[in-house]
Amino acid sequence: MSKRKEQIRLGAFLQATGHHVASWRHPQADADAGLNFEHYKAVTQLAERAKFDAIFLADGVGVRDRSTSVEALSRNGKLATFEPLTLFSALSAVTEHIGFIATASTSYNEPYHLARQFASLDWLSDGRAGWNVVTSGTEAEALNFNREKHFEHANRYERADEFVDVVGGLWDSWEDDAFKIDKESGVFFDQDKLHVLNHKGTHFSVKGPLNVARTPQGHPVIVQAGASEPGKELAARTAEVIFTAWQTLEEAQAFYADVKGRLTKFGRTPDQLKVMPGVFPVIGKTQEEAEAKYQLLQQLIHPSVGLALLGGVYGGKDLSSFELDAPPPPFPDDTNGSKSRLKLVRDLAEREGLTLRQLYERIAGARGHWTVVGTPEHIADQLQLWFENGAADGFNVMPPWLPGGLEEFVEHVVPILQQRGLFRTEYEGSTLRENLGLPYPHNRFAKGDAAATAAAAAQPETASAVA
Repeated sequence: MSKRKEQIRLGAFLQATGHHVASWRHPQADADAGLNFEHYKAVTQLAERAKFDAIFLADGVGVRDRSTSVEALSRNGKLATFEPLTLFSALSAVTEHIGFIATASTSYNEPYHLARQFASLDWLSDGRAGWNVVTSGTEAEALNFNREKHFEHANRYERADEFVDVVGGLWDSWEDDAFKIDKESGVFFDQDKLHVLNHKGTHFSVKGPLNVARTPQGHPVIVQAGASEPGKELAARTAEVIFTAWQTLEEAQAFYADVKGRLTKFGRTPDQLKVMPGVFPVIGKTQEEAEAKYQLLQQLIHPSVGLALLGGVYGGKDLSSFELDAPPPPFPDDTNGSKSRLKLVRDLAEREGLTLRQLYERIAGARGHWTVVGTPEHIADQLQLWFENGAADGFNVMPPWLPGGLEEFVEHVVPILQQRGLFRTEYEGSTLRENLGLPYPHNRFAKGDAAATAAAAAQPETASAVA
């Protein structure tokens, strides 16, 4: 293994009771975790003590897809949860260093709202906010926002491209030192350092400026999770972190090289984008103990829940009439949901010749992310292998159940990574951006700065002085 000067970045991907679809049934899980602030406070402070870069919450704005039966829905223990930005605002008051990466959709929000909300979180947390940009993937969300069907895949990425640009332009409404707050002169801000966006595009018309000052990080860290062709292009142009899902080292290496290789055409360098695959670790003192822990969770999966989970990959197809111990039905050629997840699951089923039951069992824990079952040393070895061989800059750790799954990783895997010099023992900075090793972003509208001028040239937005 070749050595890297950088260290592994770690995010704690929290999902209420844990990532396994049956995690709420685990004997040691906090079954009421979704709306239990003390639970989130405890696991966040645990991650901070272990020097994690950030905690991350996925999110959606719908509950039930058309194909999900009421029975399957009634067996899902992770439906009622906090809205991430609200929760993170509270958690920022009981932590000091760890970052907060919240998911928010470009399909069912408006740019001004999100720009203001994330800027506010960045101020409340003293520079620890990140935005996970998603386009949404389910019909259930569309039905809650005056639509009969979800945006088509190409259209929602086109909308997302423009959405991210508008948000970025709003975050640059004020230069870093715009607010003089000079009581003696009576000047609160320098009028030459306010920039009005005046954006008019295909999907949005937004004048601006934003009524929140430029934030401690310049702007919150931009995170993206798509692995389709439009997703990779959006990430290469705008993202600073990518959360991604791969089953094998070779797949992860190919994605890493692909997306890093796209940066040059956008005037970016590889160090400006961190690739962090998801990893679902099941830890035991021995291999046998780890496998027994994994099987305990697998045995808690009700077939209706497993089939509903897999049905989402099939574009909302009802799979309840198919034989569980026979090969899965043919996969669709395309989907209006997650194209990359469809390909990942289809490749998994074909590569390993899985039955329908085996397939939903394989994705019930990590939903297609990398599952590693073994001793702490084995898991540390695997993370090091991916990190040192061009597959990852860090990992989004997905505890099988909470709080125990995270506690085991913190107590047993993190010390090994630290002993090997692969992970920090103290935070490097005070902001999420600093701890991730990301550069401070220049204001695209500021004058007299060569870097800012170059950044502005790469952006489609124009801005004018305040009228």
